[in-house]
Amino acid sequence: MLSLNEAIELSIKNSHQLKNNQAKVEEATAALKEATQKRLPSATVSGSYLRLNTANLDLKTKDNSGSGSTTESPSVSQAMYGLLNISLPIYSGGRIRYGIESSRYLEQASRLDAENNRDEVIQNTIEAFANLFKAKTAVRLVKENLLQSQQRTKDFSNLEKNGLLARNDLLKAELQSSNVELSLLDAENNWQLANVNMDLMLGLPDGTEIVVDTAGIEKRDDNRTLEDFEQSAITNRKDLAALTLRKKAAESEVKVSRSELYPSFQLTGGYIAADIPHVLTVTNAVNAGVGISYNIASLWKTRAKVQQADARVKQMVQTQALLDDNIRLQVKKNYLTLLSNRKKIDVYAKAVTQAEENYRILKNKFDNNLATTTDLLEADVAQLQARLSYTLSRADAFVSYNKLLQTAGISITDFKNK
Repeated sequence: MLSLNEAIELSIKNSHQLKNNQAKVEEATAALKEATQKRLPSATVSGSYLRLNTANLDLKTKDNSGSGSTTESPSVSQAMYGLLNISLPIYSGGRIRYGIESSRYLEQASRLDAENNRDEVIQNTIEAFANLFKAKTAVRLVKENLLQSQQRTKDFSNLEKNGLLARNDLLKAELQSSNVELSLLDAENNWQLANVNMDLMLGLPDGTEIVVDTAGIEKRDDNRTLEDFEQSAITNRKDLAALTLRKKAAESEVKVSRSELYPSFQLTGGYIAADIPHVLTVTNAVNAGVGISYNIASLWKTRAKVQQADARVKQMVQTQALLDDNIRLQVKKNYLTLLSNRKKIDVYAKAVTQAEENYRILKNKFDNNLATTTDLLEADVAQLQARLSYTLSRADAFVSYNKLLQTAGISITDFKNK
């Protein structure tokens, strides 16, 4: 036995799509951290130990009289040195600041994408749950109709043996029983496929038979108008909000490209140590200062980068406008679908009553030889079809309502808790 809320919880827990989205969020968070760390100082340490051959060194020195003299050259066979360099960026034309800004927007957008996909997973679970309910209900109704058809065939057989019914009428009843058996096979196949689909979606072992708790499939009163749902969609749709953030990130990338036109300043410091036996020893050589760098080629290379970044912003603007139009169309379509499905419930409810009454009347007429076998069998088929249509319309209305909530940016789980 599985309720709708339990199915939603399992699908969220075991969804591969949501786990993939979580990895994307972690990647975006790490990218933001990397961009922020560019504000921190950088430090490098290097050192070397060198073995040398016997070099010929001719050291020239001057004595007090100013005449040059030659001293005996030392024997140098090795050398060691170490370097420590530290630099702290002071100003980089805004590249670091705008880079952090862009990464922060993209990180927020990835989180909204994950939330949007979570809502899609919930909606897919609701649709699969409703499909399983419809498939199981179809199996139950067709089985009931098959038992009724088999009993009618048995009664007709007795009548035919006693000469009270034509052989042709018995064959019609037997043919209808065969057709119902075929319909039952199709219904059972559909149910098994729907059950397997739910097992995979919920992460359950293959072959687990799910019995749906239909208490979650019910009509919910909602007096909001189409305009209310449209406004909610524009305000709350996470995919639209994510696209807005990506547009802001693209605008920040324009600023990053333009910042390459400006020089960079750094605080620098370092330490040097070296040892060349018999020749040179350096210790405590500490240095500090200010460095400036400027890429002259940026004067003629940056313009193309800025144009590319501007073009991406324009693409985002048009994509946002297109998404806005699609959202309005989706909300309108799902709203009309909901109204239609709810209307169908009322129509099919009347159809069930009419079909049952029609079958009762024809059954009485048939028992009194006032109706043909064909009329009775057709009334039986109409009765089964009306019952199926009524049950399916209830599930379709439930699905279409939740689909409307999703397209309007209203969290299904949040709405249930209110």
